[in-house]
Amino acid sequence: MKNLLSLITASLAGILFLASCGGEKKENQGQPGPQAYKVLQVEQRPTSLYNDFPASIQGEQNIEIRPKVDGFIKKIFVDEGQAVKKGQLLFTIDAPQYEQDVRNAAAAVSSAEAAVNTAQLQVNKTIPLVKKEIISNFELESAQNSLKSYTAALAQSRATLANAKTNLGYTRIVSPVNGVVGALPYKLGSLVSSTTTEPLTTISNIGKVYAYFSINEKTQLTFLREAQGKTFAEKLKNLPEVSLILSDGSEYEPKGIIETVSGQVDTQTGSFNVRATFQNPQGLLRSGNSASVRIPSRTTSALLIPQSATYEIQGKLFAYVVGDSSAVKSVELKVQATPSGQAYVVQSGLKAKDIIVIEGITGLAEGTKIKPVFVNADSLKTLK
Repeated sequence: MKNLLSLITASLAGILFLASCGGEKKENQGQPGPQAYKVLQVEQRPTSLYNDFPASIQGEQNIEIRPKVDGFIKKIFVDEGQAVKKGQLLFTIDAPQYEQDVRNAAAAVSSAEAAVNTAQLQVNKTIPLVKKEIISNFELESAQNSLKSYTAALAQSRATLANAKTNLGYTRIVSPVNGVVGALPYKLGSLVSSTTTEPLTTISNIGKVYAYFSINEKTQLTFLREAQGKTFAEKLKNLPEVSLILSDGSEYEPKGIIETVSGQVDTQTGSFNVRATFQNPQGLLRSGNSASVRIPSRTTSALLIPQSATYEIQGKLFAYVVGDSSAVKSVELKVQATPSGQAYVVQSGLKAKDIIVIEGITGLAEGTKIKPVFVNADSLKTLK
């Protein structure tokens, strides 16, 4: 009996031991090690950057078309947005008084010519009589003075006729340049004059266009330091070509050049006014368009990181830095996008040699321990 109890006791002890071992094994299986994440050591690398500046587009010439005489719009020969040539007829103005002025001036010229002819005949008649001493020299001088007076009156009449014809010509309004017709605020029959506030239209010469924008003092100094040349004019000439980013986000072709930078800073805004010129052979760009001028630059020491290594919260950008014991820590970044749109240049928040997580960051939380798997920066297409 005693031996039987000893055997039962030993069997129970064995079962309890096996149970405890199995429980310990299951507990260990429920606590796996840190998960592997790809990480990158941040390094300074050369890259191309750009700066965008809001710009307004203006044609090479924007000429307001205004009437020089009073009258009613008789006919409109163009439509809004139509391309016109220099000298093309735009409007005619019904102003019959100017036609009457031409007729009156022409009649005055005919009368003055007749008076001159009569005075000339009188001079011709007097000369032989004076030579024969039939009449005195005084009569001849008087006739000659009358001829001069009538000749002067004829010249004045002709000037009046020319002026009347000029005014009549103003009733036909033509385009002074090649360009595109703007708005037409006045309709047929509208009364217009030289004092009318709003122009009849505006002709924009858009064979090439100007993009006007502003840069601050720091940017202006950076551009000029990087540009080659000894003088300001040489540096301006050697600035890189610039791009125009249209309102739909597309890039306009061809590229343009910066032609002028204002000679002094605007004390109210602390900025310089800049003008870039773009050829516009297809007429795609119009006066009044809004766009952005993109100026490229090259740096040899940029802290480049993939955009996939960042996440955004409430408009702020963050990344996970691998710290002590391989625990991650969230840091806020200030960045600038690269032209590729796949990487950022870090302006603050990271330094060289920092290690960041570059994939799978949505599954991380502050303080999470990971197993870092280092990736060579040269193997990442996003950093090229």
